[in-house]
Amino acid sequence: MSVPASVDPSGRAASRIHYSWVVLAVTFLTLLTAAATRATPAVFIVPYQQEFGWTRALISGAVSINLLLFGLMAPFGAALVEKLGARRTMIFAVTLVAIGVSLTTLMTTPWQLILLWGFVVGGGTGMTALSLGAIVVNRWFTHRRGLAMGLLTASNATGQLLFLPLLAKLTVDHGWRAAAFVVVGFGLLMVPLIGIFMRNYPSDVGTNRLGEPGVAEPPRRSIVNPARMALETLVQGSKRRDFWLLFGTFFVCGLSTNGLIGTHLVPACIDHGIPEVTAASFLAVIGAFDFFGTIASGWLSDRYSSQALLFWYYGLRGISLIYLPFAFDIQIYGLPVFAVFYGLDWVATVPPTVRLIGDCFGRERAGVYFGWVFAGHQIGAATAALGAGIIRTDLGTYLLAFLVAGGFCLLAALMSLGIGRGRAAPAAPIAEPSAA
Repeated sequence: MSVPASVDPSGRAASRIHYSWVVLAVTFLTLLTAAATRATPAVFIVPYQQEFGWTRALISGAVSINLLLFGLMAPFGAALVEKLGARRTMIFAVTLVAIGVSLTTLMTTPWQLILLWGFVVGGGTGMTALSLGAIVVNRWFTHRRGLAMGLLTASNATGQLLFLPLLAKLTVDHGWRAAAFVVVGFGLLMVPLIGIFMRNYPSDVGTNRLGEPGVAEPPRRSIVNPARMALETLVQGSKRRDFWLLFGTFFVCGLSTNGLIGTHLVPACIDHGIPEVTAASFLAVIGAFDFFGTIASGWLSDRYSSQALLFWYYGLRGISLIYLPFAFDIQIYGLPVFAVFYGLDWVATVPPTVRLIGDCFGRERAGVYFGWVFAGHQIGAATAALGAGIIRTDLGTYLLAFLVAGGFCLLAALMSLGIGRGRAAPAAPIAEPSAA
């Protein structure tokens, strides 16, 4: 498939657009669409309760499985990208998610909810997790690596938050099925864009990473089984203290973002008499400020200590979550202040975390290592999604859930300072099996 005429892949023509930015744009839109899909159940929790009579704990359980599989699929999805290429993996994942969401409009029983939202959508979106972004950035960028990862991180988080007011409005006016079909439409639109513009390596278009001269050598295609690659990477990483510090802090990141706020802020607002569309608008404000906060974090991670950045990010997030239960009772400015302050910090942790993984384990398998660290993120998200649902069902309030999450963030701030101390050499790459 030919390169679009308006773009010079070597970056030397009059357009002066390096093809790495085209690849980044396609990946940005793919992650944005997948993230918006994954966040959709947040506005469906109350409609599901009303139509099917399912408890909030049951629905939260399906969302928890979705978040868990989203994380557990990340390292295997990253290994699949190494094996099959980013373009094929992205097309398959987006198509699978569209099929899964479309089938949810026909469900009538809890097992169908768990199968479709939990396993099908969770597994499909897991193939387009942030580990895909880490692979793209490491393959296509030497200069502006932090900024590029900041942009992709912003797409992943902002997509799920900015789409929610639209989906909430559609749900209120036309029912949740109409909103589901809109999500399916966005997913299907991505398939031709990925097919036309996505490339796997700089050598595919006769260029090199942004910031490196000449033309890159065509990479040797991996013959390692993707599952073996992912599991052997986990074995290597598990022997290092840095891996567990990164895994643990990212567990807290997921617990305090997707799992808690992304899943339960809208229902918590409804509990306090705030209409669903207004509640979703607070998530949109978080998403808007997250976009700028995460890009700024990428810029900062190119210039300052990643450990120090993570210390401040987790610490400030913990303070904001401890403040949140009291924000509901503060008229006019309580929740807007939280949305702005928390939004700037929503996933600002990702660019410095990705940089630390590359520094600690090398760029050769940074995407797969990040996949496992991201699995920790989603295990934390799944824990919070289910745990907060149970707390709300049993106690009738989310107060304890918000306070516990804030405390975990303060702990993660301290853990961040220990990453990379006494750093050993990067882990050796996974050995390729010899040809028979």
